[in-house]
Amino acid sequence: MSDLLDASVEAVKVAGSPDGPVPVLVLAVDGRRDVLPVFIAFEEAESIARGLDAEDFGRPLTHDLTLDLVEELGGRVTQAVIRGVEQGTFVADIHLDTPRANTVVDCRPSDAVALVARTDAPIKVAREVFEDAREPLANYADFDDIREVAR
Repeated sequence: MSDLLDASVEAVKVAGSPDGPVPVLVLAVDGRRDVLPVFIAFEEAESIARGLDAEDFGRPLTHDLTLDLVEELGGRVTQAVIRGVEQGTFVADIHLDTPRANTVVDCRPSDAVALVARTDAPIKVAREVFEDAREPLANYADFDDIREVAR
């Protein structure tokens, strides 16, 4: 998978919808004006924001616990890759370097980003995924930040 673009979290926002608020992870891609929006669940949106803010709650939340387990077992998260779309849903992998070998674990993009938000590991997006799903950043300018809604 050599055709990967470097990405970063631009924002974690909340969009209004007829069914209520819907969180969206907005990924910026290096050198591009458009962004990749990924609609996610509230729990993952809050977890990503907490990871980016390095918030400590004293007791580990799910993504903190997962990262702790990986590290206690001698591994480390090396990257998150949003690699495709299957039946209208983004799919991702979390890449791990473990004492036995390098390994790739299938996961939701929100979980992959929540894990790398707690590390210095990069986020990558398959070029085809970005090209097919990109949108102007301005589409998300008026949405509320998850931090304003959740707290």
